[in-house]
Amino acid sequence: MTSGRGGTESSGSGDIARTLDLLWDTGRRPSRGPKPGLTLERVVEAAIEVADRDGLGAVSMRRIAAELGTGTMSLYRYVPGKGELLDLMLDRVQRPSDDPADLGDGGWRAALEALGHATLALYRRHPWLLEVNPSRPILGPSALDGMEKVLARIKPMGLSDPELVSVIILIDGYVVGAARTQLYEQEAERSSGLTDAQFWEAQRPALEKAMTSGRYPVLAGLSEDTFGPDFDHFAFGLQRILDGLEVLVARRAGT
Repeated sequence: MTSGRGGTESSGSGDIARTLDLLWDTGRRPSRGPKPGLTLERVVEAAIEVADRDGLGAVSMRRIAAELGTGTMSLYRYVPGKGELLDLMLDRVQRPSDDPADLGDGGWRAALEALGHATLALYRRHPWLLEVNPSRPILGPSALDGMEKVLARIKPMGLSDPELVSVIILIDGYVVGAARTQLYEQEAERSSGLTDAQFWEAQRPALEKAMTSGRYPVLAGLSEDTFGPDFDHFAFGLQRILDGLEVLVARRAGT
């Protein structure tokens, strides 16, 4: 499974020109496939399936060939190597839905709220994304389609163009932090063999003693549900970010 540590692979690490040809379908296609039914799309899908199941480190040309039941050299007719394959994988998982309702049915705030939840769901489906250093993305059709749809919905905020892009970066940065925390929790449970409840129960006697010592009066006075599972920390934080943007939008509008 994925380690959850960022930066193990970098986007844009392959041949940029070749990757762009593949993303935008401007390069030459293989004249004949070595295996009936084998396509670039299927190669990319197989790589994503391996990464979802076993982590990004498990993705190799040899492994993907084995998954597809073909020879490793056959894949090089479709993609030059892992660097280019990774960029194709990244663009593929970012393919936006055709349903306009997926960005909410209201104004810019509803769109950004929907974007935050959709991005978190994306990281949950593909936790290997947290292993990628995305600082130099190769922009393919899916990435640009997604950005186009979001920008069209938040344009009425009345911010400058750099600020609109910064709003998207802000939401993504918040989501990445939340997704990484959730992944760490899952990995801790998997590696320790203890559920989250069992882990905290093991600490309960020591914590109860600390709370009755008088050393931590504020902590001791917190309600019993303070650290319970029912409070949605992600939704709370996202709403506060949107509240802050609401203030900025109102200020720019002079209201």
